[in-house]
Amino acid sequence: MDCPSDRGQMIKEPLLSNPKGGIKVLPFILANEAFERLANYGLFPNLILYLTREYRIDAAKGALILFLLSSATNFTPILGAFLADSYVGRYRMIGFGCMASLLGMVLLWLTTFPEARPPPCVQLSGNCKSATTPQLLLLYTAFCFVAIGAGGIRSSSLAFGADQLGTRNSLKHARIRESFFSWYYGIVSASVFVGMTLIVYIQDNMGWMVGFGVPVVLMIMSSLSFFVASPSYVKSKPKASWITGLARVVVCSIRNRRIKLSSQVTDHKVTYHTKGSKLLVPSEKLRFLNKACIIRNPQEHLAPDGKASDSWSLCTVDQVEDLKALIKVIPIWSAGMLKSVNVSQSSFLVLQASTMERHITSKFEVPAASFPSISVLVITTWVVLYDRIIIPLASKARGKIVCLNLKQRMGIGILLSTISMAALAIAESCRRETAIKEGFSDDPDAPLNISAMWLLPHFILSGLAEAFNAIAQNEFFYAELPKTMSSVASTLQGLGLSAASLVSSFIVSAVRDFTGGEAQESWVSSNINKGHYDYYYWLLTVLSLVNFVYYLVCSQFYGPCREEEEEEEEGPDR
Repeated sequence: MDCPSDRGQMIKEPLLSNPKGGIKVLPFILANEAFERLANYGLFPNLILYLTREYRIDAAKGALILFLLSSATNFTPILGAFLADSYVGRYRMIGFGCMASLLGMVLLWLTTFPEARPPPCVQLSGNCKSATTPQLLLLYTAFCFVAIGAGGIRSSSLAFGADQLGTRNSLKHARIRESFFSWYYGIVSASVFVGMTLIVYIQDNMGWMVGFGVPVVLMIMSSLSFFVASPSYVKSKPKASWITGLARVVVCSIRNRRIKLSSQVTDHKVTYHTKGSKLLVPSEKLRFLNKACIIRNPQEHLAPDGKASDSWSLCTVDQVEDLKALIKVIPIWSAGMLKSVNVSQSSFLVLQASTMERHITSKFEVPAASFPSISVLVITTWVVLYDRIIIPLASKARGKIVCLNLKQRMGIGILLSTISMAALAIAESCRRETAIKEGFSDDPDAPLNISAMWLLPHFILSGLAEAFNAIAQNEFFYAELPKTMSSVASTLQGLGLSAASLVSSFIVSAVRDFTGGEAQESWVSSNINKGHYDYYYWLLTVLSLVNFVYYLVCSQFYGPCREEEEEEEEGPDR
C-alpha cells in the first residue's frame, strides 16, 4: 500500500528496456505464485472432511495432522530462504519448489483412487476397515511434498520479484517496491479466495477425484508460468551463508568479552570494515556486540592484505549491524505472530458455520469451508481501494502526499484483529443461545435457524486486519533487514504463522484442561452447543488487547524505520 508519487515516472526506462528483469517479467512470477496458492488453498479447507470420511481418521487426530501440515507449510519457507540466499539461489529454489509441489499434488490425487484408500463402509454392518500402512504412507508422502514445494516457492518468490526491480535505494524505487508488495499480496489473496470457493465447491459437488485433479492442473500451469520466462530473469548469485556470518559475530563478541568499550568505538581506525563499506563504526545499540569488530592488535588480527586473519576472531561492522537488525525486529515480529493466533481459528469457524443457515438462494448453499474466503476478498478489495482511491484522494485534499508508515499500519492491523475476535465472540454467543432455545444442546450438527451472516463482521474485520498488518510486515522486514537476508525477510511472516499454529494448539489444550472436567464440558468441547466457544473467543480478545499494548511498547523502543529516516532526509523534495 504505497503512497502514489508521480505515478507516470514510476515505470521508468531502466525497468522496461533492460534485457534482463524489470517490470515485464513480474507477471510470470506473480502467475507462478498465484497458481500455487490457488492449488494449495483449494485443498486445505476440506482436508479435514477427506481424512475423517474417506480415511476414517478420528477428528482429533485429523485436526492434529492438519495442524502439523499447516505448521510445516509455513515453516519450510524459512529453510528454503536460507538455502536460496546462501547456496542455490532464488531461481533454482523456486524451480525446485514447483517440481516438489507438482509431485505432491499428483500423489494426493492418486489417493482418490479406490485402491489407494480404505473401502467404503457397509451400512448397518459396522464393518469399516481402517487405512493400511501403505495407504497412509502415500497420503503422508503427498503432504510432505506439498509442504516442501510450498517452502521452495514461497521462500523466494517475493524476493525474486524484488530482484527484478533492481537494488537502488532511492525513495522512488522504494515506492515502486512497495507497490509491487501490495499487488503481490492482493493477487495472492485473490487466488486464495478463488481456491477456497470454486475448488471447494467442485470437491463438494463433483467428488474428490475431480476436486483433487484440478489443483494438479493448476500446479502444472504454475510451473509453466515460471519457467517460460527463464531467459529474461535477473538471477542473483547466492552469497556466503548469513547464518555463519551471524554466528561469527556471537563467537567474536564472546571471545572479546573482556574488552572495555569506550569512546574508541567511534573511531573507524579501531574497527574492522570492508573496503567501500558505508558503515565505518557500529551503532550504540546492543553495544556488547560491538566487541566483535574491534581490532585489538592489527599485526595479530589482520593479514597483509588488510583482511581478518581469523574470521572467528574479528568480524566486520556490517556483520555486527546485520545481527543487530535481526535482533531488533524480533519483538515486532513476535507481536505479529501473536496476532496470527486469531487467524489460526479457522477450523472452529467451519464448525460454527456448518450449523448456521447458509443459503443464498433456495438451491444454492455456501459451503461452510468457504466462509474464511470472505476475509481474503476483503483484503483484495482493500488493497485496490487504499492504493488507488483512498490515498490519492487524501493526498489531494491535504495538498501533499499522505500515507501511513509501516509501524502505524501494523498497529492498526493488530487492533482490528482484536475487535474481530470480540465480534466473533458475540456471534457465537447468539448462535449457542439459538441452539439451546431450539432444543439442540445434544446435537452439535443440527441446522439452526440463525443466519451465518452473523459471522460476517468478524471476517470483514479480520480481512482488514490482515490487509494492514500482513502487507506492512512484509515491507517492514524487507526494508529493515540487510539485502543479503531478503528471502528470509520475506518469509518471517510465514514463520510467524507457523509459530502461531503451535501457540494456538497450546492455548486450546490449556483451555480444554482448565475448563473441562468430569462434571462439565470444556469451553472447546467437541459438542459446540454444550461448550462455550464464546468464552474462548473472549479470552483471545483479551490476549489480543494485551498484545496490542505490547506492540505499542515494542514500536516505541524500536525507533524510526529506515522509511521514516529517508523521508526526513528528502524533506520537501518528496
